[in-house]
Amino acid sequence: MIYNNVNKKKILNDPVYGFINISSDLIFDIIEHPYFQRLRRIKQLGLTHLVYPGALHTRFSHALGSMFLMHNAIEVLKQKGHEITDHEAESAKIAILLHDIGHGPFSHALEHSIVSKMSHETISEIFMNDLNNTFNGKLRMAIAIFKGDYHKNFLHQLVTGQLDVDRLDYLTRDSFFTGVSEGIIGTERIIKMLNVSEGKLAVEIKGIYSVEKFLLSRRLMYWQVYLHKTVLVAEQLLIKILKRAKYLVQNNVDIFATPAFMIFLKNNFTLNDFQNNKNLIEYFSELDDFDIFTSIKVWQKHEDKILSQLSNFLVNRKLLKIEIQNHPFEKEKTEQIRNKIQEELNIDLEESDYYVFTNEVVNSAYDFKQDKINILLKNNTLIDISEASDQLNASFFEKEVKKYFLCFPK
Repeated sequence: MIYNNVNKKKILNDPVYGFINISSDLIFDIIEHPYFQRLRRIKQLGLTHLVYPGALHTRFSHALGSMFLMHNAIEVLKQKGHEITDHEAESAKIAILLHDIGHGPFSHALEHSIVSKMSHETISEIFMNDLNNTFNGKLRMAIAIFKGDYHKNFLHQLVTGQLDVDRLDYLTRDSFFTGVSEGIIGTERIIKMLNVSEGKLAVEIKGIYSVEKFLLSRRLMYWQVYLHKTVLVAEQLLIKILKRAKYLVQNNVDIFATPAFMIFLKNNFTLNDFQNNKNLIEYFSELDDFDIFTSIKVWQKHEDKILSQLSNFLVNRKLLKIEIQNHPFEKEKTEQIRNKIQEELNIDLEESDYYVFTNEVVNSAYDFKQDKINILLKNNTLIDISEASDQLNASFFEKEVKKYFLCFPK
């Protein structure tokens, strides 16, 4: 939807950064589009509000905050003599504005439950291509930056990288709304220290301590917020509820769901389906947190006792018990609990999987498989943060911490 004869130079008041300017007519029109407005109805942190009551902020506010940081980063790079045209700047802001538009209800919690084997980044690209058609090809450069196909790769690194503005915003914003102070990072200083060398995004050596704080804060936020044990069990419960609902629908059991939600319960769509059926992205765009939770509230009274009971658990925050440890759980312990639950609930072995299950989570501060965080020395040479840091040793950067959890009724 393109608005004409409207003042599009708006200012938004963000609780984290203050005033955010809408810098172009095209960005205004994208924000006003129903695809983007949908992000108002998707919580940034899924079910984390069950632990931190203030964590009710949305993907919408995160996208706008990321755009604000992108604007600031581009201005810093331009001041340091790097040529970035107005079109490139606008396209980079659009790329980060739309980087999360492919998230489904409850963000990461249901990333592979609504559709099969499709990341939110893949769905974001489908949305962006659709919007590009709507806006007569004006998003072509933004899509190239998003995908890493544009020749100025540092713009892509600002969108998707080890030290991108997405991560800078979500750590700052999530810390603000959860009240977890471990996530507070020197966002402004990191951006002021950004530079480009050899075509790569880099942080000047003066900013190395802020980068170290960023990496440490990210690891702590994962354990304290994103992978908090109560958040884990709530999200796993939500996944099990959707699994049961799909099973019932696909076995011709009548259950309540909104029309768009029912389409995805009846089918296990993959990327090929989205590529072959252009209407699917429209249906997906109608899904948000309200579709899912409204249905779950109704399912509390469904005749299927598993769907009913699990839904009741989530709605009333009567969550499963969760145990976490550094090594896999013994099979004997899991089977003992499973047998007890089967007997108490009068369910079979297959059905007990909805109540008793194990899984694992991984937390790493720095992923060597991705683009590196480059530190720019005073002699204009680039070295990796793991080499430049004298505060964090190599094992901190390399270590991938894996933990195992077991869920079962209390």
